[in-house]
Amino acid sequence: MSERKDWFLPVTIGAAVLLVGGGAAFYYLRDGEPAPEAVVETPEPVADIVAPDPVAVARPAPPPRALPLPPLDDSDADVVGGLIELFGQQAVMQHLVPERIVRNVVVTIDNVPRQQMTLNQRPIKPTPGVLVTAGADDSLVLAAENYARYDTFVTVARSVDAKTLVALYRGLQPLFQQSYEELGHPNASFNDRLVEVIEHLLATPNVPGEIRLVQPSVYYKFADERLEKLSAGQKLLIRMGPTNAAAIKAKLRDIQAELL
Repeated sequence: MSERKDWFLPVTIGAAVLLVGGGAAFYYLRDGEPAPEAVVETPEPVADIVAPDPVAVARPAPPPRALPLPPLDDSDADVVGGLIELFGQQAVMQHLVPERIVRNVVVTIDNVPRQQMTLNQRPIKPTPGVLVTAGADDSLVLAAENYARYDTFVTVARSVDAKTLVALYRGLQPLFQQSYEELGHPNASFNDRLVEVIEHLLATPNVPGEIRLVQPSVYYKFADERLEKLSAGQKLLIRMGPTNAAAIKAKLRDIQAELL
């Protein structure tokens, strides 16, 4: 259970929802022109005979026009721009690896149900700090302080409106589909894979109470072999702690409902 893997779950959910949806927001902005105001039309009166129609007829504004997508190889600047529009430059620059964003998101999400991860293709920087434990060697457990490392991420996830983000995600979906096909899935749907990954994370077992660890070598492992055999994504969800895991699962259910 390597400490270097602490970036993985935030990427799983952040990339699938915040990062993907946030980048897509750029393509749903109007093309620089202000939205037209509602126009009120009133029939001209016939003098001294017909009174004007008192009911104003409002003409609805046209729907936003989506901008054309850039080529996949040239999409980084646009995705970064969209993220900055939503989350601010400081947050994006602090957490995002601004290269090969779409491709790295696709690889990361595809790896969630697997045992191994590609560390050099992560779109988000590692979680700050190192894994925090408590107790002696024969009673080693994850410390509550370790769960606190994810507080900022969980707070952001809780505040996300799933409906809005999934709608925005669909604006960039062709780029993610192209990347997924290039990854070796020419006849598969990235959106289906995203839904599958969310279902996989929702199946993560709940672990109440202390989570025991062992350290047979450099890295920690779960003392419970059943937990240690779980996928990389599920193990990282457990490492966030029961309260954080419950909050993330709740948000994932909202996202899943919108995707379906």
